[in-house]
Amino acid sequence: MEISDDLASASADAIDEAAQDRQFVTFSVADEMFAVQMAPVQEIIRVPTVARLPLAPHSLDGLANLRGRVLPIVNLRRIFGVDAREHDDATRAVVINLGQPLGFVVDHVSSVISVEPEEIEPAHHIQSVVQSDYLTGVIKRPSPEGGKDQLLLVLDFDRVVREQFASIAQMQAARGQARITSQSHESAAETSVDDKVTSDELRLVSFTVAGQEYAIDIAEVREIVQRPDEISELPNTPSHVLGLMSLRQRLLPLVGLRHLFGLPDVDHDERHRIVVVSLPDGGQMGLVTDTVKEVLSVPRTQADDMPSLLSHDPGMKEFSAICRLDDGKRLVSIIATQHLPGLSHLSELVNHDNAHTPEETETMSTTQAGNDDDTQVVIFRLGTEEYGVPIMSVQEIVRVPEVLTRVPRTPSYAEGVINLRGTVLPVIDQRTRLGLPKSERNDRQRIMVYTLGGLRTGFIVDSVAEVLRISKNNIEHAPELSHEQAKLITRVAKLEGDKRLVMLIDPDQLLGSIDSTVQDMVSHHAEPETMAMAA
Repeated sequence: MEISDDLASASADAIDEAAQDRQFVTFSVADEMFAVQMAPVQEIIRVPTVARLPLAPHSLDGLANLRGRVLPIVNLRRIFGVDAREHDDATRAVVINLGQPLGFVVDHVSSVISVEPEEIEPAHHIQSVVQSDYLTGVIKRPSPEGGKDQLLLVLDFDRVVREQFASIAQMQAARGQARITSQSHESAAETSVDDKVTSDELRLVSFTVAGQEYAIDIAEVREIVQRPDEISELPNTPSHVLGLMSLRQRLLPLVGLRHLFGLPDVDHDERHRIVVVSLPDGGQMGLVTDTVKEVLSVPRTQADDMPSLLSHDPGMKEFSAICRLDDGKRLVSIIATQHLPGLSHLSELVNHDNAHTPEETETMSTTQAGNDDDTQVVIFRLGTEEYGVPIMSVQEIVRVPEVLTRVPRTPSYAEGVINLRGTVLPVIDQRTRLGLPKSERNDRQRIMVYTLGGLRTGFIVDSVAEVLRISKNNIEHAPELSHEQAKLITRVAKLEGDKRLVMLIDPDQLLGSIDSTVQDMVSHHAEPETMAMAA
């Protein structure tokens, strides 16, 4: 009797599938041996470096970047409630696809075995470090060393994930609709932010040069990056043109503001920052500053035009106005970048050194066409982790004052209120808001000010790192591992060749359930009796 080729092929596929169903990966956790079917196992890797995700379940170690893919790393020891231990050379992460890939940290991966159906028994009466509900059965087979039979506990990863990350299944089912809603919400939020930035206020990025404070309109700032250790010098250029640096495969000319203002040079310092601004012809240049200080919202009534005597001085034409802050005790000179000297020379320099072949030009055009889709974010740090928020959602970034006025009967995350130019500003500890331990006050901490729910609210962060423009090609949706985390941290940015993960926060979700507390802080402090008590 002959069997057709199609039937033979189908039979072979069925045999292969049946064989795969009988293959298991075995591994150990806390001196127990476990097994999982081979089919959902995508790969087994060394435990990667992780970025910790706040508001996520305790069993989550954090997020890792696996070849451009954001991968949640789950600790099975924490799930089983056994003592944690340091990773060693044997520690591995078993990557399993359960609707979305998850990496499960195990102590040791043993082998891949083939199991006959009769070798699998119920696990109801097994005593183990893991509750029997997490098991689908137990594989009983002769021990390789002889003696007692070897017991391999077949772990039900679906059940583990459903219980540890209860919101995952629900979120995955609604993911399509959620993303549509999120995109609509983002669009509405951007419109709302644009409406808030009225012509009555100046939005500025301030920085220092030789102890003096200057500022640039935030609309002209492309990003803020660290000064590189080495700059490629250029011959036959003005003294204030320090040279070139490479910024994302483009050459960026650097202007030293100390040289431009005729001030003495200083040695390279890790606090030096480069403010990247737009040139009139569409190019960019970097202004080398001593430190970047704050993002300011300044009423136009506090900005005066340069005195006529100075405005006619050719050496002062790069300044457009002076802001009077802190009752006139603090003066900030606003730089008009379009009037900086030597722009025509810089434009020629950029166009020459960034010249490309026709093929490269076509590629660059495609890339630049997507620049309108870039996201400009302020990156701040909490501990070793980095977070980002859209720059237009940040009203100001100010120093933390020495004293904050505490408001009675408020939760631990409510640090108190401060007086910000005559307005009561409630201040929240961002660490506590995200379920992280508090830290001691230090000079690097800043208050990031947002307008949320109609109220200006400040959040204390450990430090503000930089301002970056991030291509949407480098942003993907964050894994949805808890309800609050999924609302607050919606996306993750992959930077520096996927070596750096930045969690992007939706500012409109920062208040969440604490909205009433913030309103109480403002109203409580505004009451005459309370103010008298505070005094």
